[in-house]
Amino acid sequence: MKLIILETYSQASEWAAKYIRNRIVQFGPGPGRFFTLGLPTGLPRDHPESYHSFMWNNFFKHIDISPENVHIMDGNAPDLQAECDAFEEKIKAAGGIELFVGGIGPDGHVAFNEPGSSLVSRTRVKTLAVDTILANARFFDGDLSKVPTMALTVGVGTVMDAREVMILITGAHKAFALYKAIEEGVNHMWTVSAFQQHPNTVFVCDEDATLELRVKTVKYFKGLMLVHNKLVEPLYSMKETGAERSQSKKPYSD
Repeated sequence: MKLIILETYSQASEWAAKYIRNRIVQFGPGPGRFFTLGLPTGLPRDHPESYHSFMWNNFFKHIDISPENVHIMDGNAPDLQAECDAFEEKIKAAGGIELFVGGIGPDGHVAFNEPGSSLVSRTRVKTLAVDTILANARFFDGDLSKVPTMALTVGVGTVMDAREVMILITGAHKAFALYKAIEEGVNHMWTVSAFQQHPNTVFVCDEDATLELRVKTVKYFKGLMLVHNKLVEPLYSMKETGAERSQSKKPYSD
């Protein structure tokens, strides 16, 4: 497990972006190997708060990717569980997930795997907790009646099958969740803690998120930053030859 500690939110975001870029170049994805682990909530596709709209407006339309290489589940499918099962099959057909990138809630949930979720769960339909609905109300003008009460989500087991997992944790309101994630044992009430048992997990956080950690924990991981920064320096380019990229084809693991 790696814990990357940067001073500010923007620095943590920049480090994560550089790391993802290098991993994409190293992996060399091609047709049929692009996935978005979308978490639709039953909103119309063109709704401004739908996951489909969010990802296209904030990411996909700014990069070189064909629509057919993006896989986002249909939250309005007639058979939602069949939609989830098909998504799992698509992941397998693509060779599995190379790098999963996600964030967490203050209660330590990953995707919509909220407290109490099975740590071996697969992509499924998930009823949302009251706290999640309340947190999402800000996207719907505070009107709780407009907030979706269910979602389709990848399971913890689905994420655990990824070859690498990156979790972004920033802000003082996520500090207790980070503490639960790395300093206590694995617990299904804090689903992010499952990644303690993943062979290649990278937690990226800012200083505020470390407020609940032991001083010696923070000092230990900060002492490794000279090594960890080699993962993002230099930045790789798609123009490099395959031989150049193969020198660091896989990141080292702890």
